[in-house]
Amino acid sequence: MAPSLIRSPVQLPPAEALAISQQAPAILQSAPSAVSSSILSKEKSELWIEYENLILSCLRTGDERAAHQCLDRLVTRFGEDNERVLALRGLIKEAEAQNNGELEKVLKEYEEILSKNDSNIPIMKRRIALLRSMGRVSDAASALVQLLDFSPTDLEAWSELSDLYFSQGLYPQAIYAMEEVLVLAPNAWNVHARLGELQYMAATASGAGNGAYQKQMAEALKRFSRSIELCDDYLRGYYGLKLVTKRILKDSAKPTKQTDDGDFSLPDTRTIERLNELATAKLAEIIRHSSANDRGWRGYNAAEVAAARELLSEDASSDIKR
Repeated sequence: MAPSLIRSPVQLPPAEALAISQQAPAILQSAPSAVSSSILSKEKSELWIEYENLILSCLRTGDERAAHQCLDRLVTRFGEDNERVLALRGLIKEAEAQNNGELEKVLKEYEEILSKNDSNIPIMKRRIALLRSMGRVSDAASALVQLLDFSPTDLEAWSELSDLYFSQGLYPQAIYAMEEVLVLAPNAWNVHARLGELQYMAATASGAGNGAYQKQMAEALKRFSRSIELCDDYLRGYYGLKLVTKRILKDSAKPTKQTDDGDFSLPDTRTIERLNELATAKLAEIIRHSSANDRGWRGYNAAEVAAARELLSEDASSDIKR
């Protein structure tokens, strides 16, 4: 069965995106091309979300003809000047561009639209995405900062800014931006895990001899622990917890007393060992049930399951060598 058209297909595997795009002919045929007043009175908002998601899937699978047909339905319903329609039209042009010259033309169109309406958020975001895809990362980051000055509670923009900083190796800035995401979504277990990943990578980049190393590892441990506290079956949270506790135990990091400024410190070695054992057991359980396709254990990313299996196999290899 094809995935739901209500869900965004952006993160879907190619096979599932293809399954969605294959629904386009049936949906376009079942819905009239013209929007009458009777249809408007009975319309459901889900229909227009389906059209948007169909456009994304069709572009991923190269069905530009169906993408244009979906866009035409949205234009008929909402008009040429609708902000979301303008952004989707620009996205289709980006997908159809054959070279950087054509992408530059699309970029200029975005800038022309923004010159007339500098508060058009969908176009601002498309411009940022296009700048990044063209390798102009610093320009994309600057544009994101401007967007956040205008809309400081935009969770998606803070997350994208964090990723941009991370791609440039700017760990402190990436961590700061992700902390802003956490302020807006304090119970998002995936955000806690992502912040833990950034803290862990910042620690390993600075080196064990660096004074900030233990503090960063302690923060990573805290974030991964909070992640699995909020979601007991979150694979990335357990993977990160396993990774950070394994590294701490390998480095024989000594616990420190709580600092005066309230910074989180590493717990004692026995606690770290128990957390490592917990992560190992849970990862093994997820791998076993997910690989068997057991009911209630489906939906895990295959690549993440494979990475978890490899991480546990490293432990097994180490035990054999000892």
